[in-house]
Amino acid sequence: MNRVYVCSCFGVTDQQVKEHAAAGACTPRQIASATKAGTDCGSCVRTIQGLLGRGACPRRELLDKGRTTSVLAPAPELADVA
Repeated sequence: MNRVYVCSCFGVTDQQVKEHAAAGACTPRQIASATKAGTDCGSCVRTIQGLLGRGACPRRELLDKGRTTSVLAPAPELADVA
């Protein structure tokens, strides 16, 4: 499996971003909350935006309708980082 690193600061791959997007992350900030990508030098934020695209966001649609959704949990490998 080829790994394409989106965030070299934290070793986050495009596949990880896509997995979090499939789980409901709609913005680079939500990806950052789950993976830390984009929180150091910031050079990957535009790439993350490109991976997320401009499609419909189920979480945003639910929030607009007044329904709440669960918050993304951090990536397991980051759970012990403090």
